[in-house]
Amino acid sequence: MTDVWTLVHAERAALIEDLAGLTDEQWEQPSLCEGWTVHDVAAHLVGNARSASPVGIVVAMVRARFDFDRMNAMAVAEDRGATPAETLDRLREVASLTKGPGAPLDSRLVEEVAHGEDIRRPLGLSRSYPQEAVLRALAYQAHTWVGLGGAKQHVAGLRLVATDAGLGLGEGAEVRGPALSLLLVASGRTVALDDLTGPGAAILAARLSGR
Repeated sequence: MTDVWTLVHAERAALIEDLAGLTDEQWEQPSLCEGWTVHDVAAHLVGNARSASPVGIVVAMVRARFDFDRMNAMAVAEDRGATPAETLDRLREVASLTKGPGAPLDSRLVEEVAHGEDIRRPLGLSRSYPQEAVLRALAYQAHTWVGLGGAKQHVAGLRLVATDAGLGLGEGAEVRGPALSLLLVASGRTVALDDLTGPGAAILAARLSGR
């Protein structure tokens, strides 16, 4: 397999190139992350690249009173520049770093690909992601607990079939669609549910909605 950091760095470079072409108005467009603008997601990626140590994460959680969403919001406020240009410069500065928060390294691929789509899809931008990056991220999400940001409970008893990659994960009612769409749904982005078919698609949609 390709070294994970080679894939991560390629995604950071591609996103930086796309962000460099945006207007200030586009930076303030809502992203796929509820309550976050494109600018906010870019700032979040700055923090991801800096990746605090496991001890640092515990300290941040204490500061946020053990509220994960509050911790993320506080981090975005710290990592976001006063202007889009300043945030983009910060992203360039950290783009080649090889740091992680103590989680398996393939979690870095989830962050870069999923957040890349959080930014690109609302702006009508597209990227042909390396298949290996998407499939490794999807496999990671399928085996990671929901409480840790994955989809293990959501996809239990289902078979995810990537129609553009010849990959099947799990056993049960099939959920078929492009690997990228499967990854986005496994990462909680329900906007990609419309891309999925098969007898398991409705089951997955119901689980994601809490029904």
